[in-house]
Amino acid sequence: MNAFLIATALVALAEMGDKTQLLAFLLAARFRKPLPIIAGIFTATVLNHAFAGAVGMWITQMVGPEIMRWILGLSFIAMAVWILIPDELDEEEEQKEHRFGVFGATTIAFFLAEMGDKTQIATVALGARYAADLVWVVAGTTLGMMLANVPAVYLGNHFAKRLPIRLIHAVCAAIFAVIGVFVLVGKTGVI
Repeated sequence: MNAFLIATALVALAEMGDKTQLLAFLLAARFRKPLPIIAGIFTATVLNHAFAGAVGMWITQMVGPEIMRWILGLSFIAMAVWILIPDELDEEEEQKEHRFGVFGATTIAFFLAEMGDKTQIATVALGARYAADLVWVVAGTTLGMMLANVPAVYLGNHFAKRLPIRLIHAVCAAIFAVIGVFVLVGKTGVI
């Protein structure tokens, strides 16, 4: 349950102002059909994060605990720095064809946008840290994505402009940095 709560909180915070949240705004403005957009976001996130979590779990099995501690600690600290760098939506993602319908276009666009994204990398790290709780990690990261993106779909840009994105990113970066330090000094029982 700890893995679920940490994964949910970290991804929900990391997703604020992320390019996939910008993509949610764009799709909502373009299609004006929230339910298929939300279903597409959910489907893409489950598929993407299940893969990412499995990669994290695989990494855990391939390296020893001491190397894994360093990989995880440094990964969380790197995520803290990366979160402070604002995302922009690529024009290519803006120009996605919607020949697959709203659901299909959303699923494809979100899956591709998440490849190598902060939240996917965070899911790899969380999957490695909580390898025994992979289902909870994927459920938590998916819930975090939905908590950040469902309001984006329903409330659009007006909602995002009112949120203190820099403050949210700073808090999230601090959380990732603290987790990284705890992992590096061997206090993983705390997290």
